[in-house]
Amino acid sequence: AFNKAWKDICNANAGGETVTLEIPRGKTFLLNPLVFQGPCKAKAIRIQLGGTLIAPLSTSWANEGVDTWIQFSNVDNLYLDGDGKIDGRGSIWWQSCMKKSALHFNNCNGLQLKGLTHLNSPRAHISIKNCKDVIVSDLKISAPDESPNTDGIDISDSTNVQILQSIIATGDDCVAINAGSSFINITGVVCGPGHGISIGSLGDGGAYDTVEQVHVKNCTLRDTQNGVRIKTFQGRSGYARKISFEKIVLSNARNPIIINQFYQDKGKFSKGIMKAGAIEISDVTYSDIRGTSANDQAIDLRCDNVVGCRNIVMRNIDITPGVDCPKTYTVCNNAHGTATETQPR
Repeated sequence: AFNKAWKDICNANAGGETVTLEIPRGKTFLLNPLVFQGPCKAKAIRIQLGGTLIAPLSTSWANEGVDTWIQFSNVDNLYLDGDGKIDGRGSIWWQSCMKKSALHFNNCNGLQLKGLTHLNSPRAHISIKNCKDVIVSDLKISAPDESPNTDGIDISDSTNVQILQSIIATGDDCVAINAGSSFINITGVVCGPGHGISIGSLGDGGAYDTVEQVHVKNCTLRDTQNGVRIKTFQGRSGYARKISFEKIVLSNARNPIIINQFYQDKGKFSKGIMKAGAIEISDVTYSDIRGTSANDQAIDLRCDNVVGCRNIVMRNIDITPGVDCPKTYTVCNNAHGTATETQPR
């Protein structure tokens, strides 16, 4: 039924008007893995989700050769909104280590997501790849703290993406900005539990990775494993630059501010390129960041011994001890820049 409805609206020639598909309130729809494929004749498509979409149990799609439950591909000017729910029913997957994401957008320019609730993805709840001019707002994303790899929103190879006024509580990064991304704005996000807001990891597999013009503002991080983080594998190439974290409120975040150019993930470091060098990190500003740390090492700038980090600006940072944390301090390795009105020093 969903395939048929999609073909009808995708092929509709509405003379420039938006074509709408309504998924009604009060109903629950069990969906097998689907790809909503474009390009479409319709200039714009709106999907209003009022009901609930639920994923099949793992036994019914574990071996189907797909890694995404619901995917939109090559669809421009797509609007997905409403007050409905998308439930990945991921708990059965969390012990299997299988990479099954709930909702993926590939090459969808002019994408807008608003108002929906996303629950319990097998892996990442929402992934955005090869997209430009995207607005994501007023979402609620939820999975248990102990659920592995259940990122809220993953962004890669995309530009001009806004994440606005959303509540994200997961078992991994609330928002992860990956390679090839630029002009990313994250504003008004409440994160926690989870692993905070992360750039990276960059350089996985030896790739030349780049990220630039990422701006995180007016966000709150509560009981997160990390606060704001930049992570790169050692011995890789590329850059992460022109990044700002501004007006961030921390509440018992375990590792509030991190730059880690020695990132390790499931043994990849030991198999990687064991030599000097790193993805260059520069022009990173932290300003007006306040709150409490659950870890005494509140600021950790661990930069490569040869390349290092350049033009790191710390301004108006006040991080105090939180629950079961007697003091806070800073660790700094080969990071260069300025610090004013910053505590811990």
